[in-house]
Amino acid sequence: MLTPSSNTVLEPYTTHMLEPLFPRVSAHFARFRVTQIALDETANGQFALAPILAAAELLADAKCDVIAWNGTSASWLGFDTDARLCAAITERTGIAATSAILSLNRLLADLGVKRLGLVTPYTDDVQARIVENYASIGIEVCAEAHCGLSDNFSFANVGEDAIEAMCEDVAAAGPDAIAIVCTNMRGPLIAATLERRLGIPVLDSVAFTLWGCLAAVGVEPTPLGEFGSIFAPAGR
Repeated sequence: MLTPSSNTVLEPYTTHMLEPLFPRVSAHFARFRVTQIALDETANGQFALAPILAAAELLADAKCDVIAWNGTSASWLGFDTDARLCAAITERTGIAATSAILSLNRLLADLGVKRLGLVTPYTDDVQARIVENYASIGIEVCAEAHCGLSDNFSFANVGEDAIEAMCEDVAAAGPDAIAIVCTNMRGPLIAATLERRLGIPVLDSVAFTLWGCLAAVGVEPTPLGEFGSIFAPAGR
């Protein structure tokens, strides 16, 4: 997993979720500097290829079976950025690569989602760009909720109760699914409960990145079913 440097959620939550598959499956992490999420040149420059590939090369030393960009930058920078990044990682390391957003988009296609509820911690302009990008692939964001934050570290301070409330708000519009888009939000352990309450898939970023990794290496994900429908056969 390639991890934003100021992220405090995805590593412990991923490790916790993987407990049913341990020691057969283990997660390993390399960081590169990401501290601010915005649409300006400085913030976008955090996602330049060079530091990400340097981090990927360190993971390659551990002979990982798949390398995932465990961040959601492609949701506002453009989905093609993750396609190019994953191709560059594989070219540099010889290891299969995936990402949070590539995994989410595969799930949305598999589930036939046309109307999406979007929950993020981001600012108005970042949220609007995400909405535009999903519209470009035929997915309407029919309802959204966001926190207006730009400091990446602060995203982890949004509590589970607040995330639940945002999901409940967007569910009122009747989306086909809800996506919690940010790998530094505390959504992984509440997604399954929300799904049962709301009656629709709730797709958390940490969870769907892990789902994408397991799919890439052909590991059956059903032991993680307590964390949401995506890990059950119907979720695939």
